[in-house]
Amino acid sequence: MTGAHSHQPVLLDEVMDALKVQPEGYYIDATFGRGGHSAAILEQLNEQGRLLALDRDPRAIAYGREHFADEPRIEFEHINFNQVADVLAQRQLESNINGVLMDLGVSSPQLDDAGRGFSFMHNGPLDMRMDTTRGESASEWLARVELEELVTVLKRYGEEKFARRIAHGVIEARQQQPITETAQLVNIIEQAMPVKEKHKHPATRSFQAIRMHINQELQSIETGLEAMLGALKPGGRLAVISFHSIEDRLVKRFMKAKVTRPVLPKNLPVFDTDEDPPYRLVGKPRTASAQELENNPRSRSARLRVLERIR
Repeated sequence: MTGAHSHQPVLLDEVMDALKVQPEGYYIDATFGRGGHSAAILEQLNEQGRLLALDRDPRAIAYGREHFADEPRIEFEHINFNQVADVLAQRQLESNINGVLMDLGVSSPQLDDAGRGFSFMHNGPLDMRMDTTRGESASEWLARVELEELVTVLKRYGEEKFARRIAHGVIEARQQQPITETAQLVNIIEQAMPVKEKHKHPATRSFQAIRMHINQELQSIETGLEAMLGALKPGGRLAVISFHSIEDRLVKRFMKAKVTRPVLPKNLPVFDTDEDPPYRLVGKPRTASAQELENNPRSRSARLRVLERIR
């Protein structure tokens, strides 16, 4: 999901440089969002080239189908990218893809729409589901979650040092009335925090943590990365943009493991070339240029990592 407005897809130049789009190639935008990256990929494809766009948000898919209605080279699938293996199998595309982009996190349209419940800046229903057609909303989860589970979620996904105070605040507040709006949750968090961080809204970490739990984001990323890698043909590249340290560490560990030689028992009749991993890291992680930071402050924390299948 693009971390920027539709006309400002994050790290666009860096992504296009990483993917090295071949005109007749087959590409996947695993997080369509509002289609900024997809539009740039389509510009480089010829009539034979194809793009498969995925998103778990039904509104993103509806937007894509409407705005690219006259574009025969792009197809849409309303799925979480962790289910891509099934789609690739149906289309006989395993090991047939030239490049994949995964843009993790929340898209600007999701953040800017108070009705989605992702933002602590605008009051709205406390939903936070990326796919509004299934699963439990943040409000429903907070109505039943036990103290220790809430503490764990706030610590693990938000790295929130006042997790226990905030969790107690939530449990106490819900005994008075249901927590159904974002402003209620923001108020609970603000009252629970003994000190405030400079330049960071007190609710930032908690909202991130609850959203990641509701959408099972880290589990989706792990499964999705593995599936996307299986989609690549030799020479194909996987480009992943993450927006905070928890996601980035996961992506970094995943990619490092793929380029590390396995440790084999001694005295096995194995040649060096047998052990070489079939992947390589492409360059160092890329971040936004000064120009992009000026134009789009949301790109500040974006980090792009790239893995290539070499055989």
